[in-house]
Amino acid sequence: MTKGNINVSVENIFPLIKKFLYSDHEIFLRELISNATDATLKLKHLTNVGEAKVEYGNPLIEVKVDKKTKKLHIIDQGIGMTAEEVKKYINEVAFSGAEEFLDKYKDAAKDSGIIGHFGLGFYSAFMVAEKVEIITKSYKDEPAAHWTCDGSPEFSLEESDKKERGTEIILHIDKDSSEFLEESRIRELLLKYNKFMPIPIKFGTKEINDPEHEPKTITDKDGKETKEPQRKITVNNILNNPNPAWTKQPTDLKDEDYKNFYRELYPMQFEEPLFHIHLNVDYPFNLTGILYFPRLSNDMQIQKDKIQLYQNQVYVTDNVEGIVPEFLTMLRGVIDSPDIPLNVSRSYLQADGAVKKISSYITRKVADKLKSLFKDDREDFEKKWDDIKIVIEYGMLSEEKFFEKSEAFALYPTVDGSYFTYEELYNKIKAKQTDKDDKLVILYASNKDAQHSYIEAAKAKNYEVLLLDSPIVSHLIQKLETSKDNISFVRVDSDHIDNLIKKDDNTLSKLDDDQKKSLDELLKEVIPSEKFTVQLEAMDSHAAPFIITQPEFMRRMKEMQQTGGGGMFGMGNMPEMYNLVVNTNHELVSQILNAKTRKKQERLINQSLDLARLSQGLLKGEELTNFVKRSYDMIK
Repeated sequence: MTKGNINVSVENIFPLIKKFLYSDHEIFLRELISNATDATLKLKHLTNVGEAKVEYGNPLIEVKVDKKTKKLHIIDQGIGMTAEEVKKYINEVAFSGAEEFLDKYKDAAKDSGIIGHFGLGFYSAFMVAEKVEIITKSYKDEPAAHWTCDGSPEFSLEESDKKERGTEIILHIDKDSSEFLEESRIRELLLKYNKFMPIPIKFGTKEINDPEHEPKTITDKDGKETKEPQRKITVNNILNNPNPAWTKQPTDLKDEDYKNFYRELYPMQFEEPLFHIHLNVDYPFNLTGILYFPRLSNDMQIQKDKIQLYQNQVYVTDNVEGIVPEFLTMLRGVIDSPDIPLNVSRSYLQADGAVKKISSYITRKVADKLKSLFKDDREDFEKKWDDIKIVIEYGMLSEEKFFEKSEAFALYPTVDGSYFTYEELYNKIKAKQTDKDDKLVILYASNKDAQHSYIEAAKAKNYEVLLLDSPIVSHLIQKLETSKDNISFVRVDSDHIDNLIKKDDNTLSKLDDDQKKSLDELLKEVIPSEKFTVQLEAMDSHAAPFIITQPEFMRRMKEMQQTGGGGMFGMGNMPEMYNLVVNTNHELVSQILNAKTRKKQERLINQSLDLARLSQGLLKGEELTNFVKRSYDMIK
């Protein structure tokens, strides 16, 4: 037997490991399974090149819990180690010095991910174990070795009688970590971190029907038929899928395979994805994966099912900000890249050059897929538009390269259910919706029902009205206005229609200047100035007498502040202000002006104002109750 001290620069390295990694102590199992996988894959490589003269077979990694003896076993059939290799790889943990280690990591060890950074994967076992044993036999023809350490720098190393090739790690779980002796907890961790590891992971056994046994029909003496019992067999309970869809070539997969894999990733997600994007690149970095577009709600709720990040089929995180472009974090699926370190801080990832290239590649790949979907089946793409527009519009806002590519597939739907690309829309409305200053005015509504009367007024002039109802529409149209030449987006209820697209022809007012002045003074005395700005306009006599509008600039700034941005004016906290456009050519307006008593004038103004407010959904509570009562009194 050999005894000695592990080659570390600080005597108290094990308390440091426990202290600094405690918040993430469950990852010890991921690290040990990863080591077992590496050992198995190395053996496969050595047998393939003829260096290892052994049978590779169909190796497993087995995990066993023994609650009675408080032990957790991880057993592989991989490359194994000789006693010399145990000394080299286990005992000689090379730290550069206690001072440097402590100074650098005492405050930020959790964020810095010291496992992996220092090659500490195996030593993570001491976060949960008071003693760790390694029993290992190399593929080389040498005796097996048995290494033991009780969490101090002292170890023992002796020969073992182990006959099978591979390594068994035995963790004597300490009393503070007894949760890791529960089968349910271990199963949960294996499914979280190792669900798609490339080597099958056995955890217990299960009984299944014997596929080679067909129960016979037995006839008794009375002629009654019964089937003999189904024969059961015990098989290994394999928890993982070693060959997930993203590791295969797209040409080898059908649509059903992609859908089945989606169900495997998100077993509680009952709605099917709209479509998928298979990522597969080996230069200038390695990356594979499958992204799915789910049906997204318009309120941009945070998705609980997120994109999962893997490194060589080992789960890393579902916190993929900085790796995946922000607008795509609303998607679901898997990204796997050996170029992404297992244990790194967010700031490290976001500054990493390879990660930036990965993000750029994913953006381009998604844009290319959307373009091909649009070109291949435009009708189907239009049907899915409402479910995917949030992702696309957010991408147009946040990623300049995606914005440029979106010209080919971003759609602009109208209130009548037609869909245009920007170029198609421009060509369709240019002749009719260019104002007297040669600016193209693009009209849009955000709510077909609430803005119905304004939409109808625009349609009466043969104008197209878009339906733009996503929560980020104010930001998006601001971006479009600054990117395109001489255009403006105007919501259809922000003014009366003749003011939205001003032409040279001006309608004459039936009222002279004195009448207009009298009307203006009367209206301003009756209508509360803190809520409405009165605006007299000569319009068609058939247009409504009172029209409530909200100025485009003010409303847009408020909306932008509420969804982030545009807040420097502090408009999000300002009271709602509206314009009251009064049609001086309407007969009712003349009646108000010519009414014989002030009381009648006020009654007509208030009733007309409340009707305009009612049409905009602005009449509520006590005011609505009073309006209804007053209207019944007028009928009587």
